[in-house]
Amino acid sequence: MNVRVLVVEDEQLTAEAHATYVGRVPGFELAGVARSAGEAARFLKSDPGVDLLLLDMHLPDGHGLGLVQRLRAQGRLVDVVAVTSARDAEVVRHAVAQGVVLYLLKPFSFATFRAKLEQYAAYHDGLAAANADLAQDEVDRLLDPLRASAGGPGLPKGMSPETLAAVSAAVRAAAPDGRSASEVAEVVGASRVTVRRYLEHLADSGAVGRRPRYGGSGRPEVEYRWGTGS
Repeated sequence: MNVRVLVVEDEQLTAEAHATYVGRVPGFELAGVARSAGEAARFLKSDPGVDLLLLDMHLPDGHGLGLVQRLRAQGRLVDVVAVTSARDAEVVRHAVAQGVVLYLLKPFSFATFRAKLEQYAAYHDGLAAANADLAQDEVDRLLDPLRASAGGPGLPKGMSPETLAAVSAAVRAAAPDGRSASEVAEVVGASRVTVRRYLEHLADSGAVGRRPRYGGSGRPEVEYRWGTGS
C-alpha cells in the first residue's frame, strides 16, 4: 500500500514542485496540497487516511509546529517531515520534541528529497510489519532508517544516500515480487557488486528480506523483497 502524502506549503511553485517530487518516488502517492495550516487541518479532518505531512514551518496563518501541536492534541498521530528553510536550533529541538521524524532543509535536490522519503518508507514499512511486542534490537532496527541521515553516520563508509534511494526504489517497485542483485543493478545502472552491498545493508536494517531463488542450473540467486524482514 502506498504512503499517502499531504504537502503543506504556502508558496505555489514550491508546493507544485514538492507534489511532483512525491509522484516520482515509488511507493508514495499525493493525497493533496494545502497552502496554510488551517487548510491542512481541514484536509486532514476530511481525509483521515493521510500517512505523512511534508510540512513547511513558515505558513501564512501560523508556525508549522503550531499545526503539529493541534494535531497531537486531537490524537492525530500522522507522521511529519519538516521541509523548510528554518535552520534555528531551537526550532529543530521543538520539532524533534513534537515527533517530527525527519528534517529536510531547503533548498535541496530531488535525489536528497527521494533519499529522505526512502528513509521514511523503510521506517513505515518496518513498523507495519513489526510484532506487537518488540525486543530492544527490534526497536533499534525499526528506528535505524530515521537515524541514517544523508551522508551521515547512519550509512556505512563509501555508501551514498542517492544510490541507497535508487536501490530501495528498484526493490519497492517490484513489490510484492522480489529482485536479485543483478536485476536491481540493471535498473539502477550500477555494478552488481555495488548494488549487492546496498541490498545487504537494507536487509541488515530490516527494510528488505532475503530468500533464495531457485530455477535453471547453477547456484540459486538471492532474491530481495521489500518490507518482508530477513
